[in-house]
Amino acid sequence: MNEAGRGHLPERMGIEIIEATAERVVGRMPVAGNTQPYGLLHGGASVVLAETLGSMGAALHAGEGRIAVGIEINATHHRSATSGHVTGVATRLHGGRTLATYEIEITDEQGRRVCTSRLTCMLRDA
Repeated sequence: MNEAGRGHLPERMGIEIIEATAERVVGRMPVAGNTQPYGLLHGGASVVLAETLGSMGAALHAGEGRIAVGIEINATHHRSATSGHVTGVATRLHGGRTLATYEIEITDEQGRRVCTSRLTCMLRDA
């Protein structure tokens, strides 16, 4: 999975996939290099991590010969992160033939929730 991201946005953001199944995807991302001008983790960076993890789960759920395309994402930012890494865990909420929805919880190194996101992907033939 990490190889598939080579040369694309997840690699530029420093996202590393730790675990990946159709039911659950875990990944982490450094705060450094992904901050806004005040030195805080950029909210958009959290959304990139969330969409990367949820889309990967949806693609695994869709199976060979099918693709997953994000059609809706939302995010609530609960607290800031200023250093270290954040870890995202995408958990499948719904897995159908045409749609898959994941909840993504992003936490800091102390286990405190930084962001909660939900992603819905449309599943279609490649």
